[in-house]
Amino acid sequence: MNKKISLGAAICFMGIVAAVTFVITMIFSMQKFNGKIGRVTERERIYSKIDEIDSLVAQHFVGDIDDDELMDAIAAGYLSGLDDNYAHYFSPADLKKEKLNSEGALVGIGVSATQDTSGYIKIQKVYDNSPASEAKLEAYDLIVKVEGEDVLTLGYNESISKVSGEAGTKVKITYRRDGVDTDLELVRKKVEIPTVSYRMIGKNGYIKIEDFTTNTIDQFSKAVDDCIAKGAEGLIFDLRNNGGGTLESVEKMLDKLLPSGVIVYKRDKSGKKEALYTSDAKQVDLPMVTITNGNTASASELFVSALKDYDKAQSVGTTTFGKGIMQTLYDLSDGSAIRITTAYFDPPKSENFHGVGIKADFPVTLTQEQEKNFNDLDETTDPQLKKAIEVVSAAE
Repeated sequence: MNKKISLGAAICFMGIVAAVTFVITMIFSMQKFNGKIGRVTERERIYSKIDEIDSLVAQHFVGDIDDDELMDAIAAGYLSGLDDNYAHYFSPADLKKEKLNSEGALVGIGVSATQDTSGYIKIQKVYDNSPASEAKLEAYDLIVKVEGEDVLTLGYNESISKVSGEAGTKVKITYRRDGVDTDLELVRKKVEIPTVSYRMIGKNGYIKIEDFTTNTIDQFSKAVDDCIAKGAEGLIFDLRNNGGGTLESVEKMLDKLLPSGVIVYKRDKSGKKEALYTSDAKQVDLPMVTITNGNTASASELFVSALKDYDKAQSVGTTTFGKGIMQTLYDLSDGSAIRITTAYFDPPKSENFHGVGIKADFPVTLTQEQEKNFNDLDETTDPQLKKAIEVVSAAE
């Protein structure tokens, strides 16, 4: 038998439902409102403190105040207050350099350099198609003067800064070779930095990846193709001292090597996980091995872990650095930018390596002397490279 409900009861019931809905909505609204009010109150406290400091400085500071420098310092200070070792503020000028770096380029005379024991600038490498290569500068030349000023007087960092500059501008340097000083005037320009070098070692292709930039993608692809064309039966990827770079570049490089599947996942602070990049079915079907050390970090670690996850390569060397988080660059309205950590990036199948690194399948360490002379080691004197050759050859 159907039970009939009176119109009055129905209206009463609807009223109760509406009231409960209103209460629940109000509770959530108040919580959200209170959260916003709390944030606004906190912001007011921050602004009030800065205003108080500014007022005191304006009244009592004996020096001059540069408002632009002050604004940059405030922005940088805000980020330094975060629990984020990778957060960074970029002024417009710094941002331009950062974007060049991510491309794999620089504006200058086209050399990589370090400080010599004498205090002067020692050229380590001269890049092709650069002002330095056109002027016949060589590795181990010493830059002793910049714009007529002695490097020892200027200081190393200031001298390096003076060598850099805008494309199309001129810089005068004095370099020393075999005790003889020579003056040069060079015109700065944009120079592509080679981040991949390769050669055949016996029947194996040896590919050293120094960074992951936009330009690295094509350099890497050419290196792999050339090694295969020369009859390589195995590939050795050297990622020692590679501190990482852009995820976009390593993803595309891995796509060349891996079969169809996920290359990397992005995981946000709530734990939500999504595939960031996937590989197509094309792959390189050769035995592979990676070489790592404690300075193998970030994108380099993804390269190593992804190859492991797909059973494409084992690793030789020492445990990697352990950086499995990604940063995002956000442009600001005045041409500056901030970079903050926004997510974890997880390998295709294995656990995230942040804070722990990736252990080598075949642990091999270098002596202090070998570490000191690392750039001079080769397949006859480098125990890690020797082991890598042994491992990849056994898999052929």
